[in-house]
Formats: sequence, C-alpha cells, structure tokens
Amino acid sequence: MSIWQIALVIVITFCTMEGVAWAAHKYLMHGFLWFLHKDHHIKEPGVLEKNDIFFLIFAVPSWLCIMLGVIYSSPLSITIGSGITAYGLVYFMVHEVLIHRRLKLFRNIKSLYLRSLIRAHKMHHKHLKKEDGENFGMLLVPKKYLKKERELAQKQS
Repeated sequence: MSIWQIALVIVITFCTMEGVAWAAHKYLMHGFLWFLHKDHHIKEPGVLEKNDIFFLIFAVPSWLCIMLGVIYSSPLSITIGSGITAYGLVYFMVHEVLIHRRLKLFRNIKSLYLRSLIRAHKMHHKHLKKEDGENFGMLLVPKKYLKKERELAQKQS
C-alpha cells in the first residue's frame, strides 16, 4: 500500500467510526447494555465507572485488526486497526478530557466547534434514563448547538 492509500483508509475508517460510535451508543449503551452505561448518566461515588468497560470493548476490534494484520501480513487490516485506534484516541481526548474533565486540561475553550460539542454532549446527559436521549454521536455537532454558541459569543463580545 502507498502512503496515500494508507492515509485514505485511515481517514475513511476514522470517519466511519463516528457512525459506529453513534449506533453503539444509541442502540447498545442506551439499549441492553444500559446497566453498564447508566452510571455515566447518574453519577456514583468513585473515580471509575462501569461505563469505562466500553473502552476495553471498543479496543478489541482495533487490537484484532492490527494483530491479525501483523500475523497474516495484511497492511489493509493493520491500517483499518490504526484508523479505529486513532478514533479511540480522539474520542478519549474529547469525551474524557475535554467534556467530562477526567484530566484537568484544556480550561479556556474558545473554539466555537468545541464549545458546541460540549453543549451537545451536555444536552445528551440531561436525560437520566436510557429512553428519550439525544446527540448520541461524539464529533459531529448538530447545527442548532453551533448556532446557540455563536449567539452566546456575539452577546459576550
């Protein structure tokens, strides 16, 4: 595979993962796996959540693609696994660090997109039950939250 093909497969895989994450969040985490996800919406004492197990669950496909790609000399499999890993790293930085502040970084967010992303996720968390949720994705922000953040920025300036 050429460097351009590798880059293209990683980008396509990364973008596809947003849809996979949305579907997994809506239909699995807010479905039959709610018992693992519930403590992410309704805080319980402690640093770790049952919800953190999803990190391991979603790491398995990436690990398998990379491992099997190495074993069977399949650059495509390794590249797909790398795209999944890249999405997982961005997901961790956005969800755990930026939104939920599990690491105290990125204090003064000025980006309209990032502030809109945080707002959309907060709207997701206003629902404390598995039903009636909204905004199940992570990186794609509905226009209404961009508009709201733009209006707030204009009022503040």
